[in-house]
Order: sequence, then structure tokens, then C-alpha cells
Amino acid sequence: MIFSISTLLIAIIVVVLIIFSCSIVPQNYEGLVETWGKYSKTEKAGLIFIIPLIQRVRKVSLALQPLEISKYSIITKDNAEVSTSLTLNYQVTDSFKYFYNNTDSVESMVQLVRGHLRDIIGRMDLNDALGSTSQINAQPADAIGDLTNVYGIRVIRVNVDELLPSKEIQRAMDKQLTADREKTATIAKAEGEARNIELTTKAKNDALVATAKAKAEAIKTQADAEKYRIEQLKAALADAPDDYFKNQSIAAFKDLAKGENNLIVMDKDNLTQLGNIPAVREIWKKQDQD
Repeated sequence: MIFSISTLLIAIIVVVLIIFSCSIVPQNYEGLVETWGKYSKTEKAGLIFIIPLIQRVRKVSLALQPLEISKYSIITKDNAEVSTSLTLNYQVTDSFKYFYNNTDSVESMVQLVRGHLRDIIGRMDLNDALGSTSQINAQPADAIGDLTNVYGIRVIRVNVDELLPSKEIQRAMDKQLTADREKTATIAKAEGEARNIELTTKAKNDALVATAKAKAEAIKTQADAEKYRIEQLKAALADAPDDYFKNQSIAAFKDLAKGENNLIVMDKDNLTQLGNIPAVREIWKKQDQD
């Protein structure tokens, strides 16, 4: 009975030791085996055996990991304060250096990224920084890149999520933007009014020109009609017989005779007979007596 209990206890101890001596390193991890607290070897993913109570395994992920860096302030070249937040992706490339060479490799990497970002933005004016986030994103990753020799880490990508000026600068920018918009609106209104005046003036000038052209055309048409009438009249008179002109003269003399004046109209051929007119003789006698 005692033997059976001892055997059972030994079996349980052996099972417990076997259980504690087995460790599983997951896929895309590495296991750092420590013996009496000192690094002894690195194991790949899979089932590994260790000495219970003497050895232990520290598992380090080799997968790509995102990290968000909270907001912090940066001063630009023109002494403007901006607040920035960013995310980055990193990957452990040397698990031994990552775990043992630094008390906190991730925090060290973050401080390095912040320092590079301060240097990059600190050499830029505010407007350049706000309009160049894509260029800023590329520079930290290129500058930092492979940190394997120092931290056992490689920075794959750095992305600036937010780059905001201080509230005072934002208010100033809003005022400037409002002023620019009002200026643009005023200029646009003035240009519109000037264009309207220009179009109105052009329309009036076009109307005056059209009216003048129409009057000139009407005068020309009337002159052409008068010219045609005169030409037709001359052509008709050229073919008229002599009796026609005598009849016209007689008719004209009759019209003159109906008047109240003392006008006497005579033919040029009869001017020598002027003295035979009684009234004329009386006038000449009076003149001789005087």
C-alpha cells in the first residue's frame, strides 16, 4: 500500500515535471531560454523542452506591430507651435537585442522617432509643414529605418495622423482666411460690376452704331431714290417737245399774274417792247419830270 502511494506520487511528480518542462512557442514568435536567469539560447516556433524551475522561456513576437504615439508639441522654423500625433509600424528583427539590450526598446524607438520628427518639422515653416505631410511621413522612416543593431527593431512605416497648429494660431488663420474670402468676394463683386458696366456700355455703343448705320442706310436709300427720280425726270424732259416747255411757261405766268404784287414777267425776245406798256410809260414820264 505504501509502495503504491509512493509510486503514484513519483508518477505525479514526473507528469508535473514533464508538463512544466514543455513549452510552446507560437507561430511568428521566438523563445528566449534563460537558465538561472541568464540567457542561454533562442528557440524557434514549436514545442521546446526546458528544465523546470531552472529554465524559463520569454516569448518575443516577430509580427508587424502598430503603435500609436499620442499628441505632443513641436516648434516650427517660424516659431509656431503645432501638435502632432502619429502611428508607426515596426517589427522585431533581433529578439535578443530587443529584449536584453534595452530596458524598453519600444519606448526608445518612440523617443527616436519623436526626435527625428521634431528635427524635420523644426526646419520647416508652418505653411510648408501643414502642406507637406506626405513628405514628412517618408522622412522619419528613411532616417530611422533599421534599428536592429541598437534596439533589434526595424521601423517599416511612419504616418503623421494629425498636424494641428495651436488654438491661437488657428484663430489667427481663421481670421486671415475670413479676410481673404471677403477680399476675394469684394474683388469678384467689383469685377462683376465692372464687367456689367462694360457689357452695358458695349450694348449701348452697339445700339448707337446700329442706329447710325440704319440712318445712314436710310439716307443713302433716299438719296438713291431721289437720284433715280431726277435721272428719270431728266430723261423724260430730254425727250419732251418744245410745246411742253412753252405750256409750262404760260402756266407759270398765269400763277404769277394771280398774285398781288406788280411783278411783270416777259419773254426775253419781247424786252424791247417794254416801253409799250402803259404803266411803264407813266413811270418813265414821272422820272423825266423830276
